[in-house]
Amino acid sequence: MRYRSTLAYDGTAYQGFQRQAHGIPTIQATVEHAIQSVTQQQVHLHGAGRTDSGVHATGQVIAFDVDWRHDDETLLRAINANLPDDIALQDMCQQEGFHPRFDAKARRYCYTIFHTAQRQPLLARYGWWVRQGLDVEKLQRTASLMTGQHDFATFGNPPHGNNTVREIFESSWSIIDEANVVYLRYVVEGTAFLHHMVRRMVGMQVDVGTGRITVEEFKHKFTRADLSLATTMAPSQGLVLEKVRYSDNDN
Repeated sequence: MRYRSTLAYDGTAYQGFQRQAHGIPTIQATVEHAIQSVTQQQVHLHGAGRTDSGVHATGQVIAFDVDWRHDDETLLRAINANLPDDIALQDMCQQEGFHPRFDAKARRYCYTIFHTAQRQPLLARYGWWVRQGLDVEKLQRTASLMTGQHDFATFGNPPHGNNTVREIFESSWSIIDEANVVYLRYVVEGTAFLHHMVRRMVGMQVDVGTGRITVEEFKHKFTRADLSLATTMAPSQGLVLEKVRYSDNDN
């Protein structure tokens, strides 16, 4: 039977989602080991997206095939009991024929930046400290340039094949100004993403927000669809895979 589950994880201690050589800690290998410990069966975990080293998730979606005689909730609890504290299944159901990557309609990521005069150790694990002030109006202008269907080759390589055209449904910034910290949150949702695409999108927008490049220079680099024109890539710890959408009714 095929099981579907939503997976949350803190990616700090892992070299990305995808399984690598033996001994290298990854999300996929860790979850597979937990499932095998519970079911005593070899499994191959399928994921909706291959997050980079250090990237987090609240809404990664996975699937795996096992024979299981008990109910779904018992399997969920048993696997979580065998997972480390920084990884946890959020739900569990049977869905024959489901594939988390091929069936996905859209993926939603968020990226958090915090602006303070001094570094904040408790925030650094889940955000990018940008000491210099950012022009939010310019950030919004660059973000809006990327909605719609475009060639995103400037921002990354395709994980499969050579197609670099993607459709972006949402690309926007929001700001929360607290007593001593300004939080900037970038949300981007699209059909799929190239390798390092979101981190380069964020990094190059920050270059605009700090005045390193202009909005017009950003637009030129973007429309040239040339990876060699990329400038800054944002660090991984600020990025979270928030949700994978499988139908137009998913919120």
